[in-house]
Amino acid sequence: MSVIIDRRLNDRNKSAVNRARFMRRYKAHLQRAVADMVSRRSIRDMEQGGTVHIPQRDIAEPTIRHGAGGDRETVHPRNREFNTGDRIRRPPGGGGQGNGSGEGGGDGEDAFTFTLSREEFMTLFLDDLELPNMVRNVVGTLRESRPQRAGYTPQGAPTNLAVARSLRQALGRRVALTGAARRRLAEIEAQGDAEARARSDPALADEIAALRRRIARVPFLDEIDLRYRHRVMVPRPLSQAVMFCLMDVSASMDERKKDLAKRFYTLLYLFLQRKYEHVDVVFIRHTDDAEEVDEEHFFHDPKTGGTVVYSALHLMEEVIADRYPPDQWNIYAAQASDGDAFGADPEKSRGFLVEKLLPKTRYFAYIEVGDEGSTRASSLSAAYRRIESPRFAMRGVQERGDIYPVFRELFGRQTA
Repeated sequence: MSVIIDRRLNDRNKSAVNRARFMRRYKAHLQRAVADMVSRRSIRDMEQGGTVHIPQRDIAEPTIRHGAGGDRETVHPRNREFNTGDRIRRPPGGGGQGNGSGEGGGDGEDAFTFTLSREEFMTLFLDDLELPNMVRNVVGTLRESRPQRAGYTPQGAPTNLAVARSLRQALGRRVALTGAARRRLAEIEAQGDAEARARSDPALADEIAALRRRIARVPFLDEIDLRYRHRVMVPRPLSQAVMFCLMDVSASMDERKKDLAKRFYTLLYLFLQRKYEHVDVVFIRHTDDAEEVDEEHFFHDPKTGGTVVYSALHLMEEVIADRYPPDQWNIYAAQASDGDAFGADPEKSRGFLVEKLLPKTRYFAYIEVGDEGSTRASSLSAAYRRIESPRFAMRGVQERGDIYPVFRELFGRQTA
């Protein structure tokens, strides 16, 4: 059995293998930290890395050691209060004076600090996310990159080391470098007792010794023998997809509600841009009338007015008919509103969504931005609750901490 020990110095990223192992082991802690960072950050800083603090108790390793065992009676030095058999009262606060809440105190435990790079942050953010119900109808410009085996390479990460291939390379190198010497030794041994003849012939003894030294100088395994499994990212063609972003910017949507809606759309936009090579995104905002706008106006241009949800849905249907035939495109939509629609608009919007849009879309997500702590159902959500379709999903958010979990619920990877 051969054991290969990699003693090469680490690069500037320190131990990449240990770092990857740590991220796999404490993935749940890191994902919770990513959720906290997303809820605290501004929209402009959403794509940056960050620092994660993990309590020491969560990364402590269990240890097994030998104890004294048995019953012991011990009299400690400077004991003036207790006699044998007395019960010692437990100290208040779990031992020690105070509870560690004073200056320089805390919870009594140090936290392990781990810094996530931008790419690591986005990897955790995008983990297990995908566009639901995507089917391949007409192959278009949308491609998803997937790793594919591409043979072997002389350089790579230690985790990708191909042991059998490396040993085969080492064997071939030893055969090539020692073949002539081994053939000469075989010729000498074929002529008779080589050891006896070498004792009587000093020249032959020197030749045999030189051949054996030449063979011994060839190492069993050299760095040039190492081979690593090589993988390349190959774009895989998928069907064409378009995402409609419908946001309510009416007067009932105050700055706090608009900020929550924009945070959701920011996460959605980052997900689409980083996960897929190309997805068309159509931005529609509405008050009492709807308009298609660009990204800059959608996120930053102020606008106010009344609320007519039907106008946004009707404009979406017109854009689909004009540019995105359902038999050639996977159509998705995400609608954000506070649900304060009046009159017949909620029922009219529900009927239009069920009859016109859901048959054409792969997935329609409705996010209701409500007042903090409120349990009152809006008129629009009351109408949407009667929609029974696997292509429709509805969630509510009331504060920043709700956005990331809701986003992962809506776009989590589906399992069979």
